[in-house]
Amino acid sequence: MKTFIVIVSLLLAWVPSTAGTETSRRSEARVFSGRPVHTYSIVARDPKTGELGVAVQSHWFSVGSMVIWAEAGVGAIATQSFVNPAYGPEGLALMAGDVSAPETLRRLLEKDPEAAVRQVAMVDAQGNAAAHTGNLCIPAAGHHQGEGYAVQANLMLDDGVWPAMARAFETHAGDLADRLLAALEAAQEAGGDIRGRQSAAILVVRGQPTGRVWADRVFDLRVEDHPRPVEELKRLVRLSRAYNLMNQGDEHVAAERYDEALQAYAAAERLVPDNDEFIFWHAVALVSIDRLRDALPVFRRAFLMQPSWWLLVPRLAQVGLLPDDPEVIEQIQSMGPEASPPPVVPAVAAQDEEHR
Repeated sequence: MKTFIVIVSLLLAWVPSTAGTETSRRSEARVFSGRPVHTYSIVARDPKTGELGVAVQSHWFSVGSMVIWAEAGVGAIATQSFVNPAYGPEGLALMAGDVSAPETLRRLLEKDPEAAVRQVAMVDAQGNAAAHTGNLCIPAAGHHQGEGYAVQANLMLDDGVWPAMARAFETHAGDLADRLLAALEAAQEAGGDIRGRQSAAILVVRGQPTGRVWADRVFDLRVEDHPRPVEELKRLVRLSRAYNLMNQGDEHVAAERYDEALQAYAAAERLVPDNDEFIFWHAVALVSIDRLRDALPVFRRAFLMQPSWWLLVPRLAQVGLLPDDPEVIEQIQSMGPEASPPPVVPAVAAQDEEHR
């Protein structure tokens, strides 16, 4: 069933009551389709890498599931206010057919009978940006277009939000994801959504498609419900960078580029130094390139942080991820706490034991 959101605007027209001495106020309701995803967002293209990205924050649950859209080598779109999610896939389809972002937006608005309540922005693979703020978007509402980007906001505390986003994006150093996040932070510092904050999301795709959609996404992260969503989103971006480096390290090992692999693993650990999984798999990689002596202290660090890694070692030997050599496995496990950590008790079993 189609969702309808009712916005009531009071007409300050006083009419006589049936008693002749009292007055009553009539109200008239406007009905708009769509969900009220009032928010602020940014779409942009990085001229150096060709990456395309979109980021958003709102006082609305799971804002990223409706607002942000992007496709490698095509464009990025944000659709918000009384959101019509169809602007996302339909806009990308038009831009994929070599229609520019400004022309794509014009065509979509032209056929939308409720364009007055939409706020939409998009950027194409050539860096052409376009934005629209309908005259019935809830104030403070507006947008700003710059070279290769657009920022837009509605239901803000005041009209200083989107100019602050533009300044932050233009002046911040870093890659596209860093600059998108800087714009979101600037919006919050300038007052942000008048209702507060709840969720945030970022989507960055490659400038050229690889033919594998999953590989085209540089960042695809959402914070669905959090008291400080942009801070949490920044943490997730940092963690995602670290995992990307670990994946690169694995690819280098597979290609026998061992020095590059170790550099990637070390860079990942610098980003997230307290991640025991990174440390463990770094040690496994060292063994795979015949550097057992270097791997042993790294294994010990992982075992001290999480003893259950000790239990995994012989299982990896069974499937070929570690040498099927009892002496090697014994040396690795000798790095464990007292060389024999306590058995791991599943949480459910532990709870059952407590109730006996």
